[in-house]
Amino acid sequence: MKEIIAYMSRFITRVELENYIEQIYLDEAASTQTLKIFVAPSTLVARFAQTKYAEKLAEFFEIKDGVKPEVKITTREEKNEIAKNINMKNIRATSLKLLPNLTFENFVVGSSNQVAFSACHAIAHTPEKAYKIVFIYGSTGLGKTHLLQAIGNSCMEQGREVLFMSAEQFMNDFVKNISGNTMSKFKERYRSCDVLLIDDIQFLGRGDKAQEEFFHTFNEIHDSGGFVVLTSDKPPKLLDNFDGRLKTRFEWELCTDITPPDLETKICIIRNKCENEGINLSKDVVEYIAVNMGDNIREIQSAIISINAHAAVVGESITLEFAKNIIKDRIKEFSEKVDIEDIIRIVSQDLNIKPSDITDGTRTKQAIKARQICSYLAKNLINNVTMQQLAKSFGMSDHTAIVKNNKKIEKDMENDSLFKAKIEELKSKTRQKM
Repeated sequence: MKEIIAYMSRFITRVELENYIEQIYLDEAASTQTLKIFVAPSTLVARFAQTKYAEKLAEFFEIKDGVKPEVKITTREEKNEIAKNINMKNIRATSLKLLPNLTFENFVVGSSNQVAFSACHAIAHTPEKAYKIVFIYGSTGLGKTHLLQAIGNSCMEQGREVLFMSAEQFMNDFVKNISGNTMSKFKERYRSCDVLLIDDIQFLGRGDKAQEEFFHTFNEIHDSGGFVVLTSDKPPKLLDNFDGRLKTRFEWELCTDITPPDLETKICIIRNKCENEGINLSKDVVEYIAVNMGDNIREIQSAIISINAHAAVVGESITLEFAKNIIKDRIKEFSEKVDIEDIIRIVSQDLNIKPSDITDGTRTKQAIKARQICSYLAKNLINNVTMQQLAKSFGMSDHTAIVKNNKKIEKDMENDSLFKAKIEELKSKTRQKM
């Protein structure tokens, strides 16, 4: 409670602290990540504190944990009833709690995640048309867990039996039941569910017996018409130490990736987060975060919360300079040395083309645009590079072509603010140490 009291002292008087905040305590045993239960000495104190301080207390936990919980301030007599209702509501949930704010409605869909989103949405809303087995892979922080949670939240509202957990928790539960000689209960629990959601399935590869049990669980759910949705940081064929039978089953129906979002999608994600949280960020702050914070959505959302929390504490408006100062330690250090190969690698990845298309004179519209961007970035980021060197590297006729190209890029940046932000993003990605 010391941290909570210190935080609340910034917003209320000493008298209020003594009469209300210091009179309540956090019941950690009854609380979860999404629900914090405080106990007050009387109904009067509980009702007043609930009305006046619950929102600020929720903000404290959001800053501390990155998740904004519901705050309930009650008396000892009423606490047990609240906990009972919460347990009944989540009786079919699992060891990893479903977060109610992770839904399909607040998931931003873009070209990088469209297939995965559609498959997950179908399981929740049109199961008769959905794939029974869905395997989603991609780097951390791109929304895989959000989609699992969205399926879980939606299906549980419909009364469907859902199990959601990480592969690590599946293994721990398996070992616990083996040791306790209660495997019959374990099998009944897992094999009778309607929807099985396993996050980070790659960590199941460390236990042969756990894999064997998961193999049979997988088959049982599939054969009974249930759904299995798995996430991983890599596709099935690259999963080390996995039985071939399991890897084959992971690809039975839909196997799809989630790739890093493009700049426009990142800007939409930031605006969506701000709208949901009631945060007001100007256009230049939104674009700065999108351009410089990389592609990890979880890290981007954390940066937004941090900026807003610091502004609230010090009572300042969120200017571009203020935001830069708050998140400066979250941005990767810039490298002093950039070469043409770095630029080609970053641009080809971003535009989803082969590096050779940039260097060998390919005349497709996308290749020409990528070549133009690369030569512009090289001219602006590489010291002591000559026009002749750039022309040779990018298959252009001579130095006059480079000059003409750079002028075109500059004009496009003047006329299109989103394209300008895209160029700034590519500059940032190229200069950031990998």
